[in-house]
Amino acid sequence: MTRSFISVLIDTYNQERFIEQAVMSVLEQDVGEAEREVIVVDDGSTDRTPEIVAKFAPRVRLIRKENGGQASAFNAGIPQCSGEIVAFLDGDDWWAPGKLQAVADALASDKEVGLVGNGITEVLADGRHHTELVRETPRFRITSREGAEAFRLRKSFLGTSRMTYRAAVLREIGPVPETLRFQADEYLFTLAGLCADVLILRESLTFYRLHDTNLFQFTDGDAEAIRRKGRVLAALAQALRDELQRRAVDGDIAEIIVGWVQNEADQELLLADGGMPWKTVRTELNTYRVTHQTASLAHWIFKCATLLPACVLPPRIYYSWKRHFAANRVYRKTREKWLPYPQPAHIDRYRRPGA
Repeated sequence: MTRSFISVLIDTYNQERFIEQAVMSVLEQDVGEAEREVIVVDDGSTDRTPEIVAKFAPRVRLIRKENGGQASAFNAGIPQCSGEIVAFLDGDDWWAPGKLQAVADALASDKEVGLVGNGITEVLADGRHHTELVRETPRFRITSREGAEAFRLRKSFLGTSRMTYRAAVLREIGPVPETLRFQADEYLFTLAGLCADVLILRESLTFYRLHDTNLFQFTDGDAEAIRRKGRVLAALAQALRDELQRRAVDGDIAEIIVGWVQNEADQELLLADGGMPWKTVRTELNTYRVTHQTASLAHWIFKCATLLPACVLPPRIYYSWKRHFAANRVYRKTREKWLPYPQPAHIDRYRRPGA
């Protein structure tokens, strides 16, 4: 197969601890310099990130801009990419050897595929590795109800450091709404699934780092961070709703896609700002229905029983109670023995302890 020229686009902001590993994981791929370019968009870092990236010139091109968030970084970088294929990487993640070869081969072997994702390994601060690999339905297009439902449960394989596009698909999508300071990747990969087939490679080719400055990870119940996430998810839902309507996407398909994003936003905002108890019950039932499609009757009875307090408690108190039980060792062991958590049918999960 003839290999297409590949553009690698890295977005980064104040990631001086991690950016060198991210860039090196690209430069060490088994794709020659004549077959790829590497572009780093620095979104207004105030630390040493630009200085670290600059030392890789001329193999790496640095674009600096004022801070504006992920969407603005994508909008600055994508038009600068000259490749027929564009692979994305966050500045705090890194790729496994062979990543570019694998995704380029997948795109070269089938012209109907416009977006390739892959398995993922989350790396925790204590060194533990949590790997998720797709088990079934690795290929779909969001032009049918079945395709939209498959997409809804496989989004975790399509985030920034996993997504590789045909450049033509990105051109068809156009600019990302810059209200999306993060979650811009979801805007892109959702619309890509309307334009072309999506293929998820089973191999874990991306290492996703969980750390204290990751905009999408929150610790200690930080209400402001949770509120920020909820508002961005709500903005994403609105942006997708408007774009799907503009593209005349079938209403049922649009509701599967947008309704799930809105449900995620509602859950975060209930946790941060509170609300009526019935909204907690509705949101929790919607979440369980989608994420636990193979749950038994016993699981559903138990879930409904755990929601009885939510019928009367303010959302923030209910979610605090829920987190307390989920972290309780006795509760977890009891659940594992008598009513194990239902496992999704489409994912294989592996755990490796830290050092």
